[in-house]
Amino acid sequence: MLFKALNMLSVALKVFNIKRNINLFKLIIKLLHMNFLTLLIANLFTEGGPIMMSLILICLILSVFFIIKGFMNLNKTPSHSKKMISLATDSSLLGLVLGFLGSVLGLITAFDSIESMGNPDPAVFAGGLKVSLLTATFGLFTFVIARIGILILRGLHKE
Repeated sequence: MLFKALNMLSVALKVFNIKRNINLFKLIIKLLHMNFLTLLIANLFTEGGPIMMSLILICLILSVFFIIKGFMNLNKTPSHSKKMISLATDSSLLGLVLGFLGSVLGLITAFDSIESMGNPDPAVFAGGLKVSLLTATFGLFTFVIARIGILILRGLHKE
């Protein structure tokens, strides 16, 4: 419905040939897309379980922080940069493991709810699987992002 309204607004702007409002229209579209993306991410975050997703997010933030500190100390103190690489590796691995732990806990919860209902409904089972896989996906995302930064940092590191 939102996109239908945006298309109607676009047609109206083209018909009336309002050139000065086109930049405003483009800005509104960008803001709506950002708002939609923010809502989508927030929805996935809460569906995956706020506790596990928060712990994985903390690991992601720590990994990025350690990588940035490693880049800042690359030329000044190489030993400090190596320590930051090690800490980023550990925090990214922790995020990965927490993601899989959340996935296993989600699967256990899904199977418990199916067992308590007696007759398993495929929709309930599919929803439980989706929720259990969100934490594993976010943990993998954390690991990959940190790993890319670690590889670049190690490539720039002079022996």
